[in-house]
Amino acid sequence: MKKSVKRRSPKTVQESQITIHHLVTPPDLNFRGFLFGGVMLKLIDQAAFVCARKHSGSYCVTASFDRVDFKDVIHMGELITLHASVNYVGKTSMEIGVKVTAEDFEHNRIRHTNSSYVTMVAVDEKGRPVPVPSLKPETTEEIRRYKEGEARYLTRKAETKKKQPK
Repeated sequence: MKKSVKRRSPKTVQESQITIHHLVTPPDLNFRGFLFGGVMLKLIDQAAFVCARKHSGSYCVTASFDRVDFKDVIHMGELITLHASVNYVGKTSMEIGVKVTAEDFEHNRIRHTNSSYVTMVAVDEKGRPVPVPSLKPETTEEIRRYKEGEARYLTRKAETKKKQPK
């Protein structure tokens, strides 16, 4: 007999949105003097974790990076700001959208440098997936992102099913 698990009350997007800042210093740089892509991936993963943790109330693990778009290089001394929010929620998983901007203090400008979708799964102390609160999108933008996230979720599910041995 399957054990039924009670889901918590729905949450709004704003309840779990987070912003993280990171100042780019020499250890973050590659040999060309730009931010290492791996450093950016680590920062994106951290922002996604904090956002998913706030939404789920549980420890979360990274299931996938669906997409990471590098739009521009980031230089030493720039301030990176990562904005993360829940786009879509399944039973135990959450798609977190992360938008990254870099602030160039020398030229007083802020530019969008990266965008990413990270799937996080809430787990218990034994690493088993646990249900998460549903998402209650409120604005037109949140509803659009929810629908797009749902489409990506369904695509991932179909791809996973295709890969399974028959």
